[in-house]
Amino acid sequence: MNVAEKICICEIFGPTIQGEGACIGRPTIFVRTGGCDYRCRWCDTLYAVERRYLEDWSEMSAEEILAKVQALAGGHPLMVSLSGGNPALQPLGGLLTLGKSSGYSFALETQGSVAQQWFAELDVLTISPKPPSSGMPTDLQKLQDCVAAGGEGAATSLKFVIFDEADYLYALEVARSFSHLPVYLQPCNYTSPGGGGELPADAATVNARMLWLVERVLADAWFAARVLPQLHVLLWGNRRGV
Repeated sequence: MNVAEKICICEIFGPTIQGEGACIGRPTIFVRTGGCDYRCRWCDTLYAVERRYLEDWSEMSAEEILAKVQALAGGHPLMVSLSGGNPALQPLGGLLTLGKSSGYSFALETQGSVAQQWFAELDVLTISPKPPSSGMPTDLQKLQDCVAAGGEGAATSLKFVIFDEADYLYALEVARSFSHLPVYLQPCNYTSPGGGGELPADAATVNARMLWLVERVLADAWFAARVLPQLHVLLWGNRRGV
């Protein structure tokens, strides 16, 4: 594995807690990569997606990234969350090799559009297919390829952002194709899915949306699904670096 291969980095920060999905509440160092192959209408990290922010990104080697992680972690081998953008676009295999040899564990979230062999080296693989409100289509074959790439090595789960009924029905249908995987549902925290950069919804709106989602899941007896908030949004809003 070529650890000298450069990785596009948007930001590295922490320790904080993971705010969503399978690792919610877990102390974490975040490594956010730059660049994405999607343009979701309600994206809350456009600064890691759009090329107009390119000047704010850095090209770093695996060694440089791990050194930054170690400095932030203060000698504690925490979970490292690889996010973006879409971190699956980056050559992260070398970072996994280096970090795991130093005792770190790695979680990654991706929309399931690009499969990588190094997915099997992850501890946690969260695949978050984008529902209709995102404005992005889903390629089920690519999604299946990503699940397969995680293999037996990664604890793989599905996570869906839900804005409305169409999103809910989408999640239900996709989850049926991967019935062996844990499923996490979370309410979309934006006021509408129409704009790219819409202001976040207020707490009352998000809570109402989550209550609707809980009631919807229970009415359908979808008892395998776990409904969670975005914990970091409840605590800090959409502020960067927490």
